[in-house]
Amino acid sequence: MKPNFFLIPIFTFLTAAFGGWLTNRGMSWYKSINLPSWTPPGSVIGTVWTVIFILATISILIVWNRYFTEKNFWLIILLFIVNALLNIGWSYLFFGLNLIGPAVFEAGLLGLSVLALIILIWPYSLAAAILLLPYFGWVCFATYLTYQVWLLNK
Repeated sequence: MKPNFFLIPIFTFLTAAFGGWLTNRGMSWYKSINLPSWTPPGSVIGTVWTVIFILATISILIVWNRYFTEKNFWLIILLFIVNALLNIGWSYLFFGLNLIGPAVFEAGLLGLSVLALIILIWPYSLAAAILLLPYFGWVCFATYLTYQVWLLNK
């Protein structure tokens, strides 16, 4: 079995775990701020992120295993890494530093990174690109939610 079948899921797990750790550290602050009435419960948010991380892992495994020799391969891999850092960065800004305004901007960058991944992957693998669509949709929703939280707590 190829090492990437272990390394990519481990990288994804570490990204999710570190983001989750940052989130858990900021929960007392989060419970003290104003939230829109339509904010999903934490259990829903956690479940959605779990599914998104699984889908993203499958997407990158498809790209890594089938398109290693393609022209944009390393650009796609670099963008996946940047995306992971942006994902953690949002948790750090929002839950770690309680900087809601910058977190809105950072969430927008996260969404753009997912969109860029979809666009770059699409010509190589429709399936791998489609696996990222829920991620893009959720980040758009999360960006809007973060913006609404910022408006309620300015």
